[in-house]
Amino acid sequence: MSKIAQPWQLLSVILAGVLSDHQQRVIEYLREENRVLKEQLGGKRPRLSNDQRRRLAAKAKARGRKALAEVCTIVTPDIILRWRRELIARKYDGSMRRRAGRPRVMQEIRQLVVHMACENPGWGYLRLEGALKEAGHRVARTTIANILKEQGLEPAPRRHTPWSTFLRNHWGASAATDFFTVEAWTARGLTRFHVLFVIDLVTRRVEIAGVTDQPTGDWVTSVARGLIDEFDGFLWKHEFLIRDRGPLFTSQFQSVLRSAEIEPIRLPPRSPNLNAYAERFVASIKSECLDRMIILGERHLRCVLVEYVQHYNQERCYQGLGNGLIEPVHEEGSGDVICHERLGGLLRFYHRSAA
Repeated sequence: MSKIAQPWQLLSVILAGVLSDHQQRVIEYLREENRVLKEQLGGKRPRLSNDQRRRLAAKAKARGRKALAEVCTIVTPDIILRWRRELIARKYDGSMRRRAGRPRVMQEIRQLVVHMACENPGWGYLRLEGALKEAGHRVARTTIANILKEQGLEPAPRRHTPWSTFLRNHWGASAATDFFTVEAWTARGLTRFHVLFVIDLVTRRVEIAGVTDQPTGDWVTSVARGLIDEFDGFLWKHEFLIRDRGPLFTSQFQSVLRSAEIEPIRLPPRSPNLNAYAERFVASIKSECLDRMIILGERHLRCVLVEYVQHYNQERCYQGLGNGLIEPVHEEGSGDVICHERLGGLLRFYHRSAA
């Protein structure tokens, strides 16, 4: 039996030596890699987070100080063992670490104070205190003042009304207008056309107000007169029209709107997000239609715009309205699914026919 076991013993010794040599090479490589990383730091001491220290201390738990000295390159074994002792001591430390002074107000109450102040810019500190009391929170007036001061909110007389609050207060009476450009091939070559449109903020309904390759202030004013027509003008029942600071919206344009008791709201510079619904329509018509076509002349452009606007208002699902239609014209049925196509199948609408 001893003669049979000797080859196996020899093989186990050889395998142990090979594994030991492999492990030693891995350790030497990791040491050299750490030295390169330390050279990249330029001699600066690496700053470790508490989580990183905890991970190193957990790995060092099963090894002694002598074994750590063979592999440690970032810090010394004594430091790693000290981290472990401090972490263990912190775990069983039952002392209360409290800051000096009164505790801060709960984050939930702070958010509620800011929310109430933004939604009600005319409310003062006492009014906010009463509203919080009705909501089940007793917060002192000075605490409310400090919270609003930290958030950069002015007292009630000087507190500005947020744009979202203004839109909600005038939701049913507001519209927006803007331009977008389209490149078209004409007899004169590549020509840039300017398209003026208006959009109702409540229904999201869109109307193309005008198309021209030579926009002027007088042309925009003339278009505005058609928009305020008391019979079929798009803006007749609106009170506010949001527009940007473009030079084509002249003082004459504003006078025409005010004659119909429509107040033009000029946006601050570099603030496209304040006219987000108009910007979204521009992105939709370009990505879904205009960017996929070669426009051949002004007449072709007008036909394409008419087709897309009809599709947009009557057949396209709008996410802001719960994926519903703006102006549905087809009654819901229980028959077969029918597909309506526009622009050669570029725009499609599906619905069930009547049974």
